[in-house]
Amino acid sequence: MLLKELSALASPLNDQQIGQLQQAASELSPQQLAWVSGYFWGISQTSGATQPINQAAAAVSSQPAGKLSIIFASQTGNAKGVAEALKEEAAAAGIAVELFDASDYKGKNLAKETHVIIVASTNGEGEAPDNAIELHEFLQSKKAPKLDNLHYGVIGLGDSSYEFFCQTGKDFDAFLSKQGATPFIERVDLDVDYEAPAAEWRKQALDKVKEALASEAQSAQVVQLPVGQAAHPSQYSKQNPYTATLLTSQKITGRDSGKDVRHIEIDLDGSGLTYQPGDALGVWFKNSPELASAILKQVGLTGDEAVEVDGDSISLQKALVEKYEITSANPQLVTQYAELSGSKKLEKLAADKDKLRQYSGNTQVIDVLSEKKAKLTAEQLVGLFRRLTPRLYSIASSQSEVDEEVHLTVGVVEYQQGDETRFGGASSFLSHRLEEGGDVKVFVEHNNNFKLPQDDNAPVIMIGPGTGIAPFRSFVQERDNRDAEGKNWLFFGDRTFTQDFLYQVEWQKYLKSGIVNQLDVAFSRDQQEKVYVQHRILEHAAQVWQWLQDGAYIYVCGDATRMAKDVHEALICVVEQHGQKTREEAEQFVNELRKAKRYQRDVY
Repeated sequence: MLLKELSALASPLNDQQIGQLQQAASELSPQQLAWVSGYFWGISQTSGATQPINQAAAAVSSQPAGKLSIIFASQTGNAKGVAEALKEEAAAAGIAVELFDASDYKGKNLAKETHVIIVASTNGEGEAPDNAIELHEFLQSKKAPKLDNLHYGVIGLGDSSYEFFCQTGKDFDAFLSKQGATPFIERVDLDVDYEAPAAEWRKQALDKVKEALASEAQSAQVVQLPVGQAAHPSQYSKQNPYTATLLTSQKITGRDSGKDVRHIEIDLDGSGLTYQPGDALGVWFKNSPELASAILKQVGLTGDEAVEVDGDSISLQKALVEKYEITSANPQLVTQYAELSGSKKLEKLAADKDKLRQYSGNTQVIDVLSEKKAKLTAEQLVGLFRRLTPRLYSIASSQSEVDEEVHLTVGVVEYQQGDETRFGGASSFLSHRLEEGGDVKVFVEHNNNFKLPQDDNAPVIMIGPGTGIAPFRSFVQERDNRDAEGKNWLFFGDRTFTQDFLYQVEWQKYLKSGIVNQLDVAFSRDQQEKVYVQHRILEHAAQVWQWLQDGAYIYVCGDATRMAKDVHEALICVVEQHGQKTREEAEQFVNELRKAKRYQRDVY
């Protein structure tokens, strides 16, 4: 009920009181309004409800009002999804709860909390996600408050194939503990197949929170916040994907290119799915039946054996095609198969973590099994595998341009292994096994850490070699449709001009029309010395610096292992040279750009 409507109804308040209430409410945030609502309700339920407010306030504990705050540190959206599920479950359990993006949460407010859960993914080589950089740094600084009254839990999400598995979650756990906070539940570090253990951890955590808050409320007479309203989830999600139709799969690299890159168009008609430039499309795929058969043959199984998956009994062949990750290897699979097969080579690799990561990251499952033949039971075989997870692809279209379609730019993983060709699971599904008109299950993964500036007049610098060009196609389409006045500068790189210039005709059209103001390309194999996008940035260092002075936003998309690091180093050099700063000052300047969301990266 709006306050302005109160006076029109039978109200116990006079006009002056209504005016005072309106004035007070206008200065409060939604969170503060919720607290005030619960506070007044609590007063009205006391036996001395007629006592003055200041006397009733004395009955309220000086400790923070009991509630659960959930903070997510998320790069691709997995941590955000876990946090959102946690919030809905907390609200359904009657727990007062709030959900925060780490970038919107002020670290000093932790001192005002009673219970906090942090859901944290890890970016790159043990780095905090972009949306959590500031909070991560704050908790390490001298400004971090004492947190003796805080009870907390941490869920870490990661990929154990990487050296710094769940490092951000471990960091937050250590930071909070150092400041005096008490864990009410043990931290859990979850691998890529995280959904079932995350659900179990959430249940245990919420049981503990509910019990603790009820106890605090009874002993300290804390006025509880009203239960938060659960957000209405989108009809389609990772758990409930939309069955879309493949419209187009077109190769956009040349006949003589060493790469097979596809422009994919998918029909979303009638789904109601919406997306923004910078978002990703999650694609659930089926494995190659031929690959599944090869794996079965290697371990002496037929595929007719029955296995139980999610409570259902299905054939082993079907399980390998639809339920498990059977393409990419991982350290755990290599280690387990070394034990099952007795392979001396694999045992030696398993004893060296660095070599194990390198081997598993560059070897497919079928080739691990080929190191030494071993007969396995159906249960032993599926015990080697992680559950199948969807692949996320940067969306390469603006919905204002393509309406109820979504476009992707997919590089097909393909290489020779002896006399045989190896393919990536999802990329080969989209490019080779899924025919136009076929069904593909998809969902939108929103990425608030990779978004165009709200100010259409702001300049934008986009750096996207290879398939990293995908989101910048959506950026430019969006800015074109919005008639944005801000300048656009694109850096693109690949191997050769004639074979690998992705969307060349489109970029030339945008350049001619003035929508793209500047286009700089780097084709590494078109001359004797290899030239990459970072070299082009340094060549135009003075101009890049001027754009930064004019308020430009910088976006980087593509390979995290080398390209993103080289571009980052180039940007520091630009600031150091043309901003006349020391190396340390230049690093700080670039870091401040990231905090201000003027330097955003979508790297993988």
